[in-house]
Amino acid sequence: MKTIKVHFAKFMFATLLVAFSTLFSNEVNAQATEKGFILSMTEFTVKPGHDVQFREGVKAWKACYIENKGEWTWSIWKRMNGEGNVYILTSRMANWAEMDDTSDDGKNCRDLVRNLINPNIESAESNFARFIPEYSKAYPNPDPVLWVTSWQVNNGMRFREIVKEVTAATAKAEGSSRGFWYSYMGGSKDVADFFVATPFANFAALDVDRENVWDLYEKANGKEKRDQLQAEFRESIKESWSYLLKRDADLSHNPPAK
Repeated sequence: MKTIKVHFAKFMFATLLVAFSTLFSNEVNAQATEKGFILSMTEFTVKPGHDVQFREGVKAWKACYIENKGEWTWSIWKRMNGEGNVYILTSRMANWAEMDDTSDDGKNCRDLVRNLINPNIESAESNFARFIPEYSKAYPNPDPVLWVTSWQVNNGMRFREIVKEVTAATAKAEGSSRGFWYSYMGGSKDVADFFVATPFANFAALDVDRENVWDLYEKANGKEKRDQLQAEFRESIKESWSYLLKRDADLSHNPPAK
């Protein structure tokens, strides 16, 4: 299947954006599974009072793209907290070579981008991250709600080692890690180094009390080791923050794999 991420991004959001690839596609080849796929994330801050216009513009482009038998798939997430009215477009690719594919299945829909989408965007920022399968839940992810926690760290190597230990204890106790882990690849000075997206079936699932992962680690390894590792984890962190996201099915395009 050809990918259209680069050409589409350049055109759809004019000079604001760069490439995309698929986050929650049902197709993951062996290479991406082994090494971890590359995730593209583009955050759009919509102008105040332009939410309806932005959404209708994306819906119109999506309908046109599907009608023209475009094969690219993507997810758009609505950020539920934080500053501004933010949507996040996510997609993924198995490797960087996919960015060399500049095929344009959406060429017949260009005017919809110019006239109905771009005028409603205040700003946009794009970043890449690498999925870390050894710490993470298995794909695909059917859940529409994500709690995303991000970290800037002082010691990336030690951070990863600790995450590996704690997620291993969680997986042993519960049968699986709780979230999808990523490491950022480049970006601005303010971008995170790592983040984890923890999925939920709905918002009500956030009300369900679950045992803290550190408590699970303590049960497996003892309080002394838990206190030591938790202290090292805190020392490895520079900053942390969290956002709640909900997938917008009307704006996303994730058909089942054929």
